[in-house]
Amino acid sequence: MTILPKNRLSLRLVLIVPYLALVLGLAGTIGLLSYLAGSNAVSTLSDHVLIETASRISQAVDRHIVGSGATLEAAFPDGMPAPVTIESDLANLRTRFWIATSLHIDPNNYVYYGNRAGQNIGLFRHSLGEGELRIKLKAEDTRTVYRFSGINGDLNFDRRENRLFDPRQRPWFKAGENTSSDTWTAVYIDFGTQELVATRARRVLNTAGQFEGVVATDMSLRALNDFVRRLKVSPQGLAFIVEPNGDLIASSVSPNVRAVPGGASARINAMDSGSPLLTATWTEIRRQLAGGGEPGLPQTLSFDDDHGRHVHVAFDRIRDRAGLEWITVVAMPREDFMGGVMRNVGRTVVAALLAGLLAVLIGLRVINWVTGDIKRLSVAARQLGEGRFDLPVNVARRDEIGELARSFTAMRDQLGTDSLTGLANRDAFLRRVDRDIGAARAGAGAPFAVLFLDLDGFKGVNDSHGHFAGDQVLKALSARLSARMRDVDLIARFAGDEFVVLGSGIESDGDLAAFRGRIVAAFAEPINITGGDGRSLRVNVGCSIGAARYPGDADDANTLVKTADRNMYAAKLGLADQSRNPAA
Repeated sequence: MTILPKNRLSLRLVLIVPYLALVLGLAGTIGLLSYLAGSNAVSTLSDHVLIETASRISQAVDRHIVGSGATLEAAFPDGMPAPVTIESDLANLRTRFWIATSLHIDPNNYVYYGNRAGQNIGLFRHSLGEGELRIKLKAEDTRTVYRFSGINGDLNFDRRENRLFDPRQRPWFKAGENTSSDTWTAVYIDFGTQELVATRARRVLNTAGQFEGVVATDMSLRALNDFVRRLKVSPQGLAFIVEPNGDLIASSVSPNVRAVPGGASARINAMDSGSPLLTATWTEIRRQLAGGGEPGLPQTLSFDDDHGRHVHVAFDRIRDRAGLEWITVVAMPREDFMGGVMRNVGRTVVAALLAGLLAVLIGLRVINWVTGDIKRLSVAARQLGEGRFDLPVNVARRDEIGELARSFTAMRDQLGTDSLTGLANRDAFLRRVDRDIGAARAGAGAPFAVLFLDLDGFKGVNDSHGHFAGDQVLKALSARLSARMRDVDLIARFAGDEFVVLGSGIESDGDLAAFRGRIVAAFAEPINITGGDGRSLRVNVGCSIGAARYPGDADDANTLVKTADRNMYAAKLGLADQSRNPAA
């Protein structure tokens, strides 16, 4: 009986662990040094990255507002008096508005004018060639919308708006009326689209130098909000644009407009954004701006939020001569920056370990090569102990392990193979039957049959032509029988002129009869042998066959073979009960 030691270690583990300990120790040391160096640079790195991101947002805003002044100048050149009524100068207004919206069609594709009488004209460009003219000539009327193509295209009625539009009540009109130069309105919700819009407006005087109306161009903030929302700051970071009063213009983590009862919409303030990080960031910025003086911008700050995270912030202020004033903000928890630092540390460690790992990997490859083949030999030895003589070792080497594998293979072949015929021997056969019984009981195997063969006429060959001739008969019959077996079947020499066959998947008497027929066919033709005197001979040998099936006839290998043997002798003597054993 073999006693295995408790808590045994595998050879592979014993050989690999020291290598891994060396590599991990080296990696840990280098990683620690890299982390210490990298963490000291996080603050500086975060400030630069955040300021750069805030600058990108400012550039996006500049791209949206740069053409607004030129658009107004083209629509109403400085010093040009306003017409008494819109209808009195409709053609010229339409032409100038088309030219104005052609300068920067994205985003300044809408120019409009309203006068103190409540009249309104607006030109909206859908594309380079398509436009929409919106006209209102009486204060009490709703606007009429016409579609047209080209600068002088025919006006085609499109629709009449349902809601009354009074330009005098709009924020842009009030802002332009009270300012002598260009001015930006506070961001407001557009009358038609219900989206945030910023409008640049300019007052227009009549021929008497008195206020007559306001010309304006819209800058939709939808594209700007989409830009900020798509901006990839960090996994937990955010970016937003806000007015000095805290009303959101754009945000990467929250909407800027909310619905209110009655179907209207309202602005969202940073303090009510629903994002704890955004609210905390704006609170810190307000505190910073309220500290007195005009801080140099862009500027950075840091604080700890309610979740204990250290947050880095960069903010900038956007201003122009028309009075626009927005604040762009980028905030990112320190742990997001540390993620980047840790990746840099990882890359540093990898670079430092490459040379050492090369040697270690070569060693590990050799160890795996050696231990892998030893493992295969160990598995093969265990399988041999279980009676599985037919599984290959698959170790092809020219060193001592290869010699061991070849010696093991030879030993296995001797243990499980009949030396004369090359077939499996009795022990190998019985172990295979036991294994198939176990598989069938576990539900993983199929029914099978054991057939016992005893040669008829073989003794006469031995007596007449000698044992050498008899050995030739056994070899020839072994080859014939093997040729008629499937891969799942097994044939073995049991003893002397007796053979046993395991037929897999035999579930019925019909299956057994067909399988028996293949065996009988192997004895149909004479066998060519060489006699003891060197002459070629043709001899005829038959066989008697007995069979036993599992399940049904026995529950273990020895009983199955004995039952098949008993049925074989009954067949040989002509005493078989055909109704019980139709294969006998």
